[in-house]
Amino acid sequence: MKSILDGRPALKKEIDKVAEVAGYLWQKGWAERNGGNITINITELVDDEIRQMPAISEVKQIGVTLPHLKGTYFFCKGTNRRMRDLARWPMENGSVIRILDDCASYVIIADNVVNPTSELPSHLMVHDHLIEKGSPYRASLHTHPIELVAMTHIRKFLGKDVLTKLLWSMIPETKAFCPRGLGIIPYQLPSSVELAEETVRQLDDYDVAMWEKHGVFAIDNDIMQAFDQVDVLNKSALIYIAAKNMGEEPEGMSDEQMAEMSKAFNLPK
Repeated sequence: MKSILDGRPALKKEIDKVAEVAGYLWQKGWAERNGGNITINITELVDDEIRQMPAISEVKQIGVTLPHLKGTYFFCKGTNRRMRDLARWPMENGSVIRILDDCASYVIIADNVVNPTSELPSHLMVHDHLIEKGSPYRASLHTHPIELVAMTHIRKFLGKDVLTKLLWSMIPETKAFCPRGLGIIPYQLPSSVELAEETVRQLDDYDVAMWEKHGVFAIDNDIMQAFDQVDVLNKSALIYIAAKNMGEEPEGMSDEQMAEMSKAFNLPK
């Protein structure tokens, strides 16, 4: 069967990035069983032929109305699909959806009837907000980085910007590559509207939102950059835990060292 990717190198390149990232998530142990989700806005890569493609599914409800998503297209990891399988066969474990004119429903158009992630409302609410504020970000990633999740089980790390400042202080690259830091969202039921709404709010100030005792939600220009944000933050968590395992509280970079680096790299204070 012909794939929507055939003859569309730019679109294939984006889906190949999704597959590559899915493989990294599995290798790192951040995507147990069907854990984690990926959604990318591919509207800019859609041509007239794709716009004319008939639906291959019935109309499905999003559960919320998202006015800025009218006529947009997304590639979504499938519900109950494993990241390790998405890495090998992305179009058999994910699908392309079209948001309909009512902005409250969608249809699957390619390649197979693979129902999108159960977290789709959260992802689409974030994408709707990104479009509303004119953001260039087109990719969203939810995954379960072990060390970052572990740190949210310790109450002292859950205050506003406590974990951000700690992780920034572990290695200079963390602030350089994740300058807006990590927002903390107190525990909410997975897939709930409340969790989605709080994620949208946090992502106004941060590029990565931490769901307490659950995982992270990251956004960026493409899926590889979203992955990089999480990877950098989790490396800092690993350094902190490794130092603690030596029997001491890690010193971290001083405020003066952080300020010097921020000035040198023109980063926000």
